[in-house]
Amino acid sequence: MAKDTFFRKKGTINAGGKLIDLAKPRVMGIINITPDSFYAGSRKMDVSSALQQAEKMLNEGAAMLDIGAYSSRPGADDNSEQEETDRLLPVVEAIAKAQPDAILSIDTFRSNVAEAAIAAGAHIINDISGGQLDGNMFAMVARLQVPYILMHMKGTPQTMNQLAKYDDIFIEVLDYFAERTYQLTRLGVHDVIIDPGFGFAKMPGQSYALMNRLQGLAMLQLPILVGVSRKRMVYSVTGGTAEEALNATTALNTIALMKGAGILRVHDVKEAVEAVKIYTAAVGN
Repeated sequence: MAKDTFFRKKGTINAGGKLIDLAKPRVMGIINITPDSFYAGSRKMDVSSALQQAEKMLNEGAAMLDIGAYSSRPGADDNSEQEETDRLLPVVEAIAKAQPDAILSIDTFRSNVAEAAIAAGAHIINDISGGQLDGNMFAMVARLQVPYILMHMKGTPQTMNQLAKYDDIFIEVLDYFAERTYQLTRLGVHDVIIDPGFGFAKMPGQSYALMNRLQGLAMLQLPILVGVSRKRMVYSVTGGTAEEALNATTALNTIALMKGAGILRVHDVKEAVEAVKIYTAAVGN
């Protein structure tokens, strides 16, 4: 079924004049410039360690890197825009200079932070709030004409766990994407990627119910990004902690590929790239 999704036919998206080939699934590596991200192994609090991680992930096969300086784990502290910017920009500038061919995505819901990062050398905006937490985000994306990752979430990282209530989670997520992608299209945004937001205002059982119907999002005719790496939905089933969830993450990433995911956002690039290679060999792409 996944072979027939529109994502396989889309071809490319334009990221700052660099074409990202979407003919087969791609891997996005996570670099967190935060002291409190839920997985300690992803925290790179200085420019040197972030540069080393970027080089490692690119050598392992990452097609793009997602850099964030605001922790969005449930209940995380709300950091100021200035603090986020001060953490983020030196890392973006350094990676853009050291790895000029790398495609850089910025994980932020603040339009000012996103715009500054694009000016510093980034190419893609990854917004966990889907424009809900900053009313200027959509207009800014349209003005800059950059690819935009639209995620589903309710509330904020501080409140989302209290809002995990759905009559039909798939229908609510589908309606959310249909409404917000229509708004983006009317503004002239050309490259939109959707992210169901596993774990964001979703309990583990709800996230699995959504994963079970992931292929249904293909009707939106947009690339689908899946981010389940080491999340609670994984180790709530297997036991243990985020540090022990690599093997189970790889299993769930493979299921996501089978259901039409086109981009895997991960902490562990090598294992995800291998999953893509096995999946691709199995389905004949």
